[in-house]
Amino acid sequence: MSKSPGHQQHPDHKVEEQRVAQRVTVRVGEQEVAGSDDVIAVHETDCPTRYYFPRTALKSQRIQPSATTSHCPFKGSASYYDLMLEDRSLHDAVWSYEDPYDEHRALQGRLAFYDDKLPEIKVAVD
Repeated sequence: MSKSPGHQQHPDHKVEEQRVAQRVTVRVGEQEVAGSDDVIAVHETDCPTRYYFPRTALKSQRIQPSATTSHCPFKGSASYYDLMLEDRSLHDAVWSYEDPYDEHRALQGRLAFYDDKLPEIKVAVD
């Protein structure tokens, strides 16, 4: 893609990526929907820590693209997905940066879960 305009315009705003040494899981209720030991934690100024999973971490659930997109001046454009469960779907519960800015290329194609906006989603570092 290119260099992040956010980092150039706001050098004090931190977006730091860190590999997580432990397994990280995502649960909806009692059901584990994702789990991996290949997770990147993103610590960003004024934001909750986000955990980015490889797509292979998704269990038997599937994601379906939604029409929602957003743009982060630091990471790039995000595509959103509905998380399809056996009995329901969670709208825009998951997002991914398919073509992030150069500084965050490690996040490309990984999945993050909206655990702060959807209380039924719990992310845990085991």
